[in-house]
Amino acid sequence: MRTIRDNGLSIAFGILFVLALAGQSVAGYLENNEQLQQHGQPVIAFGAFVTSSEFVVDVAENWQSEFLQFFLFIAATIWFIQRGSPESKKPGDEGIGTDQEQLVGEHARPDSPEWARARGIRRTLFSNSLLIVMGTVFVLSWLAQSLAGTVVANSENAEHGMPPMSWVEYLGTPDFWNRTLQNWQSEFLAVGCMIALSIFLRQRGSSESKPVGAPHEESAVASE
Repeated sequence: MRTIRDNGLSIAFGILFVLALAGQSVAGYLENNEQLQQHGQPVIAFGAFVTSSEFVVDVAENWQSEFLQFFLFIAATIWFIQRGSPESKKPGDEGIGTDQEQLVGEHARPDSPEWARARGIRRTLFSNSLLIVMGTVFVLSWLAQSLAGTVVANSENAEHGMPPMSWVEYLGTPDFWNRTLQNWQSEFLAVGCMIALSIFLRQRGSSESKPVGAPHEESAVASE
């Protein structure tokens, strides 16, 4: 029970993710077979649908935009600040910080991660591991979206008697950029709203909010 309590946030969102993905797969499967029947084509099995390019492209295009959002946000918060937002460091704290502030090398504590005490490439990798992983998942998701999208587009082209496209050609199509940018703009809007609204609005008990009585111009760090 203690393990569940100590990891409740990760577990809760992991369950929500699985439920949402399962729901998407079922809804997408039913919609896909409905469209096949409308065109006089045989329906496909559920397993065939969730391994199809149609399903992969829909999942991947959402994943890549989410991980791009967090990659850019994490990188931006190193150097940019927003006075009063709990999502930002205090004015004057821009930058990567000193080894003492970051508790690395000789400044590491006894309970610090091993790689925080390491030297050279290991410390560099660990110091940037969050951005590295977020960026890698974004690139892989974007690649999966573009490759699956190429297959879907060529399938539609075949139905209309049009020649197939290469992957590079698909990357230059309006369909690819429409799918991509409609997700990017929504992610950037959500992050921007969270940064700005948290200056003036509060949610008692949430780590994403300043204390209710904290002045608007103070960040969460400043008010601690």
